[in-house]
Amino acid sequence: DEAFTDRDLEQTPDLTGAQTIAASDGADVHITEEGTYVLSGSAADVTVYVEAEGAKVQLVLDGLTLVNSEAPCIYVQSADKVFVTTTADSSLSVTGEFTDDGDGVIFSRDDLVLNGTGTLTILSTDNGVVGKDDLKVTGGAYVIDAADCCLDANDSVRIAGGSLTLTAGNDGIHAENSDDDTLGYVYVSDGQLTVRAGDDAIHALSLVQIDGGSFSIAAGEGIEGTYVRINGGTIVIESWDDGVNGAQKSSAYRATIEINGGELTILMSSGDTDAVDCNGDLIINGGTVNITGMSSFDYDGTGQYNGGTLIVNGQQLTSLPSQMGMGGGRGGRW
Repeated sequence: DEAFTDRDLEQTPDLTGAQTIAASDGADVHITEEGTYVLSGSAADVTVYVEAEGAKVQLVLDGLTLVNSEAPCIYVQSADKVFVTTTADSSLSVTGEFTDDGDGVIFSRDDLVLNGTGTLTILSTDNGVVGKDDLKVTGGAYVIDAADCCLDANDSVRIAGGSLTLTAGNDGIHAENSDDDTLGYVYVSDGQLTVRAGDDAIHALSLVQIDGGSFSIAAGEGIEGTYVRINGGTIVIESWDDGVNGAQKSSAYRATIEINGGELTILMSSGDTDAVDCNGDLIINGGTVNITGMSSFDYDGTGQYNGGTLIVNGQQLTSLPSQMGMGGGRGGRW
């Protein structure tokens, strides 16, 4: 299927026929029909419920501030697709322990798109935004501070633009489907991402593909997936475990790291760490990889260097460092 529809990419909502709703303390909002709804005001203990089976619903956050103690601020129980479009700076927070079955400040059981022209700030004691199908970000600015994951989806997380500042106790971006391991992928074509994560900045069960965008990452692991494909973008990773990790988590792919373009800079902390670590094959066809650290490349399968620029600790290489030991032991130490 196409990664993004035309409507996904529209940052300014069509307000023709839109309904306006002002938030009020303790008064939940129930949206049951297709349409566009403009939400504004400041309130506590309010959940906006979308219960519109098969419908497309657009929630326009026009200066909305909601603070809840134990329930999501936006809960999509049923819909075809919901657009959360921020047009004026808004804030959504959950300050206590979630007691409902939704564990995100925005929680959707169906497809969810975040877009717009304003800034949305999300604070959570658990997850920031949770999508049980596809979760897309195409525009707007997001400042998300979550004790668990900032963006969490079952089928995919797709980013085509916008500015994301993510601070996560666990993963910044997480995609995993426990029922179908061909899903659970992350795709980024554009945008500015600043991610600070206690575990992985970007974690996918199956595929991570980066075609563009600007990334500033500080995390235990920068990017992890079964198949990691980097075609473009400017990526700076500071890591204290693995910078980029191809781990065999999905049966849909062989563990592989493939670099075809872009600029990848990896700064590793000291200790038993690898800048680029793959349980399978490492393929470098182009781009620039600039590594500072003790161990540059570690791979259990085959290593191919077909093009691009490799720099390790200031030294430009003409081939991949040879493996040390059998089975991809601690290879490529420089």
